Amino acid sequence: MPQQLVVTAIGPDRTGIVSKLARLVTECNCNIIDSRMAIFGSEFTFIMLLAGDLPAISRIEHMLPALGLELDLTTMSKRTTGTPRTQVVAHYVLDYSGPDRVGTLGAITGLLASHNIYIGSLQSETRSGPSGVMMRTQMTVELPEGIAAVRIEAELTVLMQQLGLTGHFQAQI
Repeated sequence: MPQQLVVTAIGPDRTGIVSKLARLVTECNCNIIDSRMAIFGSEFTFIMLLAGDLPAISRIEHMLPALGLELDLTTMSKRTTGTPRTQVVAHYVLDYSGPDRVGTLGAITGLLASHNIYIGSLQSETRSGPSGVMMRTQMTVELPEGIAAVRIEAELTVLMQQLGLTGHFQAQI
């Protein structure tokens, strides 16, 4: 029976880290199901979902800490399983930007959570410019059955106006 493992790694950024992590995955006979990588400041961050049989997952759990030490990475792993989610009616993209203020992301995600809307991905960044520090966020969300997209769009529009943001909420193509 296939097993799944979430692996995270963080440490100083340098060339070759992804290659060495991917090589370990291959050597352990696991498969990368999903992954994300980003650089925050001077730190490399990587998260991946692996699949494999029980011996393969056990092997990578055993070998990962040594590779982490070799690469000066803090690593963590956790076994997981695929979880069934509610029936999804549609996928949407929420994209907004404006002045960077404390609490903006919390307000937007709080509205989505109040409607049990699942956030599939989220990317946010800030930039300094002539009008101050500005932020831009993009997320993909899944609307469950029984949730009207028009209502969510209206609530998001009101909230974005209150927060001084511009943006849009549209069906993902």
